[in-house]
Amino acid sequence: MHPFAFTRAESTHEALNAGRLGGRYIAGGTTLVDLMRETVERPETLVDISDLPLREVRVTEHGGLRIGALVTMSQTAAHPKVRTLFPVISESLQLSASAQLRNMATIGGNIMQRTRCTYFRDVTADCNKREPGSGCAAREGHNRTHAILGTSDACVATHPSDVAVAFAALEANVHLLGPDGERTVPFTDFLLKPGSTPNREHRIRQGELITSVEIPGLPRPLKSGYLKVRDRQSYEFALTSAAVALHVRGGVIQEAKVAAGGVGTVPWKLPVVEQHLVGERPSEALWSAAAAHAANGALPLQHNRFKVELLKRTVERQLRIVGGTK
Repeated sequence: MHPFAFTRAESTHEALNAGRLGGRYIAGGTTLVDLMRETVERPETLVDISDLPLREVRVTEHGGLRIGALVTMSQTAAHPKVRTLFPVISESLQLSASAQLRNMATIGGNIMQRTRCTYFRDVTADCNKREPGSGCAAREGHNRTHAILGTSDACVATHPSDVAVAFAALEANVHLLGPDGERTVPFTDFLLKPGSTPNREHRIRQGELITSVEIPGLPRPLKSGYLKVRDRQSYEFALTSAAVALHVRGGVIQEAKVAAGGVGTVPWKLPVVEQHLVGERPSEALWSAAAAHAANGALPLQHNRFKVELLKRTVERQLRIVGGTK
């Protein structure tokens, strides 16, 4: 680990000043500290923001949720309003990491976490995300767990977050505060696909601070849930996952929100699947027909071709679990 300065911000104003000067924000530190140990990240200054008043979970006037950036994963998962209004969020968090990490890691930090690609974390390997222009060792290397959607010649790493998949499905917004004031970014625009600049992962400006993630109000009744397929049941990242939310009224699907994880360079929204669901009556045939489009545009690599079929089956199964059949 390289030497660094450390300061604790006692107010939002102090945090923004330190961030404007190049300080890196840290709260739970469950990702950043690991990357610093591995010398992947080498910040000169860390700014501890854990004392800032960003720990509220509240229902918005339109029936959505606003989750403060410093609310921990475990607190969010256990919150009664989260569990009642959006079970998909609670379930995605409960299936993430370990209990110890969930007690430390924050919602803001979770969506800012970097890939678990082994080549990114091995400083001796070629990685455009870590060192632009060096190449991507994963493309010709062991790429079983890598992405099949949203990839580029420069990067094929998956985004590791589970709750980010739920946020993408529910079309959440990220609220930011920076030197130029407040702004809001749609969650599906906040995380960036690699393109030719895989080292730029978030649509966040120098010194900006995530203050909250807001989930918009959706029509009720709403059923939702999260399914994660992985090599083992304990502390493992997704091979594939699916976040589904369905609003069914009068026996017809009025709204459908679907996204996939473990397969994309960012949490992968599935608008074609959603389009095939809206206006239809729940049935086994519908789930299968809609899920058949889950891997549209996939570009599998040598070792992860199995993800194409696995993704379709994961989405179909979760549609069946959430929507049921009559």
